[in-house]
Amino acid sequence: MSTRSKLITGAAVGLAGSAGFVVGSRQLLRHQAAQARAVIGKPLGEDALDADRTFKKRYGDPIHLLVVGDSIAAGLGAELPSHTPGARLAKYVAKATQRSVRLHTVAQVGSESSMLAEQLATLEPSYRADVALVIVGGNDVTHRISTSESVAHLEKCIADLQERGTAVVVGTCPDLGMLRLVPQPLRALGSRASRQLAAAQRETALALGARAVSLAEVVGPFFITNPDEMFSLDRFHPSSVGYKRTAKAVLPSVLAALGVAEQVPFGHHAPALPH
Repeated sequence: MSTRSKLITGAAVGLAGSAGFVVGSRQLLRHQAAQARAVIGKPLGEDALDADRTFKKRYGDPIHLLVVGDSIAAGLGAELPSHTPGARLAKYVAKATQRSVRLHTVAQVGSESSMLAEQLATLEPSYRADVALVIVGGNDVTHRISTSESVAHLEKCIADLQERGTAVVVGTCPDLGMLRLVPQPLRALGSRASRQLAAAQRETALALGARAVSLAEVVGPFFITNPDEMFSLDRFHPSSVGYKRTAKAVLPSVLAALGVAEQVPFGHHAPALPH
């Protein structure tokens, strides 16, 4: 069974159980998950494009940007390496700061929050990013991981990055209700669970002094109103256009984390100033 098949099947079984549905309802959700798998397929494979390099090298004085998390962080569905969210973000940061940006991506397709530690373990002990973007959570929801367990792993990831001297921006779990190929009531249950996780991720990030961007608020509406453009071939992951919009959405908080910007728009959350 493919990773995506496991995700959707897990969502059907887990969300039905958590909602206290009767046996008949669980059977309905399993049937809906099977239908969604058949429609989505696996046209993108399971590996994202490698976009790591130095952007705008001529500017010099490089900013080190680290991207951590799941398939959305890695950019599965982007048509070109330069279209991944990390590459898009690196170019935007370089333009805003007039400094080169060295992108390093450890995000992996299919990752849950429990795998963030493994991703950070691949870094050299001396590696220090100026800012890290963490996007994770969708797989936790579909794999029936408890919110408390998910945020515990996120908390450790943030703390480990901060110990390296890295400012952290968390893009909270997207709203799985955007996936129109997933029928009701499965989609509604996924939406509720993903929003609950997103709220917990935001609270965890802010409590640790990191920044948070509510992806469901700042970029979700674009996926709802313009799905043909924003989703890739599998109708499950963002397209190149979707990743462009996502990178633009998180940019204000990334610039704020770098000390370049002070004000951030709606959907961006900064930790409270210490008393």
